[in-house]
Amino acid sequence: MRKLTYISLAVLSFLVVGCGGGKKGADPTPDPPAKTLLIFPEKDALCNQGTSISATQSSVTLKWNASSNTDSYDIAVKNLLTGASTTQSTTQTQLAVTLSTNTPYSWTITSKSAKVSATAVSDTWKFYNSGPGTISYAPYPAELSLPTIGQSVAATNGTVSISWHGSDVDNDIVSYDVYFDTSATPALFKAGELGSLISVPVASGKTYYWKIVTTDSKGNTSTSDTFQFTVL
Repeated sequence: MRKLTYISLAVLSFLVVGCGGGKKGADPTPDPPAKTLLIFPEKDALCNQGTSISATQSSVTLKWNASSNTDSYDIAVKNLLTGASTTQSTTQTQLAVTLSTNTPYSWTITSKSAKVSATAVSDTWKFYNSGPGTISYAPYPAELSLPTIGQSVAATNGTVSISWHGSDVDNDIVSYDVYFDTSATPALFKAGELGSLISVPVASGKTYYWKIVTTDSKGNTSTSDTFQFTVL
């Protein structure tokens, strides 16, 4: 009787293990896509390698590195003069886009995967799309740094410091005009500013708007976005 009991237990153990009674491990969560690295056009560069389409347009092939765990890329290109943006998708690591000549652009890439909803966004690079016969290039619109858009800030002795960053493929920026006001279309506050940091007078509880117009040695200009901030 005891021998029969041992045999029965052995058979039962075999059935439990053999029929999948053991606990299986859960499927691993797929890794999210990685951030891609932009290659061409280079950051803040003059792009004169486009293929001419007309007197005002050329085709430029954007290139970037493949990123891991990525099935496709969304390429966003922004005209820095008009603010107009376009987004195209591809599974490749390059894309030909039609652009206006003698125009500054920015571009960024979002890496996407079919397995997860998470995405990864590249750095944003700027470049100037050159045109035939161009010998002078307008500066890039200034990048407004502080205060950031929509930020609430505390004043110091009735003033707030605003700062920005200017760049130009010719490296010939000569001055900045600062527009600052409580109006959404701010008036000129200071012309011919040489630096990129100034203090502006403010009052508690008010919202202010500001933008920067950059001028180079050839008289070319560019206008930044308009930012606003509120004083605590």
